[in-house]
Amino acid sequence: MSEKRCYTVKELQEILGVSRPTIYNLLKKNEFRWIRLDGGKYRISKKSFDDWLDKLPESFN
Repeated sequence: MSEKRCYTVKELQEILGVSRPTIYNLLKKNEFRWIRLDGGKYRISKKSFDDWLDKLPESFN
């Protein structure tokens, strides 16, 4: 199986330890690349999320 290229909203919640609304706010602000699939499900680019996370100031990590 190939390397995972997208995260789900639930996975981001677990990674960041934040609520679902917080993730949706980040999506709304276009903090990283994402797509919305049929049925309203979101998929977030793993690369853009990982890049975003790596660039956060140390106080947020």
